[in-house]
Amino acid sequence: MKSLKQHSASRVAATWAAAVLVTAALVAEDAIPAPPDLTAPPADAEHSESGLISKVLTPGTGDKSPRELDIVLVDYTGWTSDGAVFDSSVARGKPAGLRLVTLIEGWKEGIQMMVNGEKRRFWIPEELAYAGQEGKPAGMLVFDVELIRFERRTPAPTPSDVAAVPANAEVTKSGLATVVLKPGDGNKNPKSDSTVTVHYTGWTTDGNMFDSSIPRGNPVAFSLKDVIKGWREGLQLMVPGEVRRMWIPEDLAYKGKKGKPEGMLVFDVELYSTTN
Repeated sequence: MKSLKQHSASRVAATWAAAVLVTAALVAEDAIPAPPDLTAPPADAEHSESGLISKVLTPGTGDKSPRELDIVLVDYTGWTSDGAVFDSSVARGKPAGLRLVTLIEGWKEGIQMMVNGEKRRFWIPEELAYAGQEGKPAGMLVFDVELIRFERRTPAPTPSDVAAVPANAEVTKSGLATVVLKPGDGNKNPKSDSTVTVHYTGWTTDGNMFDSSIPRGNPVAFSLKDVIKGWREGLQLMVPGEVRRMWIPEDLAYKGKKGKPEGMLVFDVELYSTTN
């Protein structure tokens, strides 16, 4: 029998790729009635400093709360302020496995307040939701969320040289800096349109880990056509089996794009395979 960790890792890989909270499911507006306090949080609701408002609907039975890197299994329904359902795992009949760090700010903050078995209603202001992103639900969003269970994920240690490019780094004409941490045993470099399979962890220069495939338990595969320029260039320097640290300047990363990590980013990347 597979362990909970194995089940969750495979479920999260599929669920996260489908972006459960980003791509709205088609749910009939009248399938799940909107809460009576949809637009007016009750007087006994909790208010956080960020502007998030919440109310416990059903107390939980657990004594620990998830952290930002953890994987959570939840049942939820989301409404816009006009009472329309825009997403619901309840309507789909299947709880969703999600990694908190990938979700909107209101979810990341709110679910860390919960314990297993708890059901809570959240009123999430737009700046903690999709912040006006095109094609996403606008305005304040309201969610009913039941936390079924969660799995703790341990973050990768922050490298000691994350704040600045070390003297022994190789620097390309574009400004990408890299250091080989472990030589590879392959002899084929990826091309600019190759599909690669990797494990990776990314940090900002203040040591904050913002993304990692390692806690999810499975390497990820993607086309180099679909990644930031620094990754596209850096992966083409590698061979299978190699582990390399990359210091990617902002103009080769997210270029100040709203909602993305800012400034120079540092990645440790292990290349498992490449399909040219």
